Amino acid sequence: MELLVGVAFVVTVVMTVWIFSAVVRRLLGLRIGTIRTFVGGVFAFIVAGPIMQGLAGSVSPDEPGLTPLWFMLLGVGCAVLAAMVLLVIAEALVPTGSVPGPIEMVRGIRGRLSRSRRYFQIIRILVRHGLAPYLRGRDPGTASRARLARSLRKALDDAGVTFVKLGQIMSTRGDLLADEFIEELRLLQDRVEPVPWEAIEQVLSDELGRPADQVFAEVAREPLAAASVAQVHVARLKSGEEVVIKVQRPGVSAVVERDLDIVARLARSIERRTRWGRAIGARDLAAGFAEALREELDFRVETDNMAAVAAAGGSVRVPQPYPELSGRRILVMERLHGTSLGLAAPGEDSAELARGLLRAMLEQVLLHGVFHADPHPGNVLVLSDGGGLALLDFGSVGRLDLATREALQRLLLGLDRGDPLSVGDALLEVVPRPDEIDERALERELGRFMARYLVPGVPPDARMFGRLFRIVIAYGLSVPPDVAAVFRALGTIEGTLARLSPGFDVMAEARQFASGHLAFPPDQGQVRAALTQEAVSLLPMLRRLPRRVERIVGAAENGRFGVNVRLFADERDRRHVTELLHQALVTVLAATAGIMAVLLLGAAGGPRVTAQVGLYQLIGYFLLVVSSILALRVLILVFRGGGRS
Repeated sequence: MELLVGVAFVVTVVMTVWIFSAVVRRLLGLRIGTIRTFVGGVFAFIVAGPIMQGLAGSVSPDEPGLTPLWFMLLGVGCAVLAAMVLLVIAEALVPTGSVPGPIEMVRGIRGRLSRSRRYFQIIRILVRHGLAPYLRGRDPGTASRARLARSLRKALDDAGVTFVKLGQIMSTRGDLLADEFIEELRLLQDRVEPVPWEAIEQVLSDELGRPADQVFAEVAREPLAAASVAQVHVARLKSGEEVVIKVQRPGVSAVVERDLDIVARLARSIERRTRWGRAIGARDLAAGFAEALREELDFRVETDNMAAVAAAGGSVRVPQPYPELSGRRILVMERLHGTSLGLAAPGEDSAELARGLLRAMLEQVLLHGVFHADPHPGNVLVLSDGGGLALLDFGSVGRLDLATREALQRLLLGLDRGDPLSVGDALLEVVPRPDEIDERALERELGRFMARYLVPGVPPDARMFGRLFRIVIAYGLSVPPDVAAVFRALGTIEGTLARLSPGFDVMAEARQFASGHLAFPPDQGQVRAALTQEAVSLLPMLRRLPRRVERIVGAAENGRFGVNVRLFADERDRRHVTELLHQALVTVLAATAGIMAVLLLGAAGGPRVTAQVGLYQLIGYFLLVVSSILALRVLILVFRGGGRS
């Protein structure tokens, strides 16, 4: 019996707390976290008893039967009001979402513990290479810049895969870093000891869903190449085709994710504490790098990139992927025989190969909008069968929409004509236009740029694209990531072409490409056909245009011309106005109830409910509770930013 009584008591308490929690959440009108709501319900349950006991003390035993009930309801209202005050104070001090829930907190603690060792290891590497003062805000001087660049390169090399990749990306950003840093970071090599075959074989089996020997006739156990993210093995299919398999190193994804979190934290710290960090936009740079590296870890993205670049055509070859055999951690593609451009010596046909590579790159960027974003010498293969060049490693591929491609075409044509006005207009179409910009000063700066780099007899300078980038940054123009990828690719391929064919005139070939592909078609028949097609598409609109113009002119002459504008046609506008009216109405009701409560509490006379409390005062107390509840509802909306969840 005592057990049943105890169980009944516990159930009653739980149900009461649940009811209090539901009432508090409903009256606040917002979605409150489960734990906060439960705490509010418990608080209301705790204070309800003392409040009702205090109110019951003012009621004598011989009072009418309904009198204790009214005071009990008033006590419940005061308890709910106290819980609401607690939640509003909690929302003001610690807004919802600013503190993670228990599950997220446990995961966060585990994450901190797992990355703390790596974090301190990175800090020790930076300190060992003398980089700690620069993290605290010290600006590098001109005299120490070369030494600092060398220390940065060694630190990134010691830190492992993610930081080596970061350094390689930074080595292509001549718009952000000085030449000393660019030259040092280009020395970073992404080569490591290969993973044992047993671990690679396990990855192959997991991704293929069956043992590798059931898919491939043979797989070389020794890798053809090994990098920090993946390594490549030569294999042969059952059908006899020779392929290469790019296999992701086991566990590299978890290591990269942990390091990306550290990179983001370091970027935030650098941007907050240093002037040079704010100048280069360290946080945005880290975010873009993280997005690109996560895509590179998914080989399915690279498979799609290979197909897209191959469809764009051009004079360079792209290995054929095997999507049915590829997955997130493996990529199977045909094997191309040749020598990496980084190891090949210039030959007799180097100029022709360089011309084909440049034209293919320009076609990808300007005509098709899908391009290899990292064409450095290691990613260009000189085919041994005399078939020209091939591109490798499509983990980084850029994509441009039609409007951006057309703006870049106009930019190239303006450079070809030496017209700074056209170049400036095209440049302002490529990048987001700021609210205020000195266009005349920008045109003069572009004119000086073209006079320095684009005059006949001046050999191409690898710093040209970096100089153009610095002009963009100096005038407050923010470069979108897709456009930055274009300039990075063009700057990279300029160095690749210089390696392939020393003395190759990049600008002369680019001008020739522009005159042949970007100018108007020389065939008059093509021009006539294009104009005819446009006229046919515009004909229905042109037939209706005179009648509409006549009606507008007639209405204007007779004074009947007007414009109809539908206010709040957008659902979002109506919802916003409704929320504002709701808050205003609740505020008015809260103020009205509060004023009435004060007046009733101060009123003398009237019927008596108890010896100490009159009917006017009892109603005033209820109105005061209602006024406070409505006021708290408005306050929590204010603390939440004025909107509903």
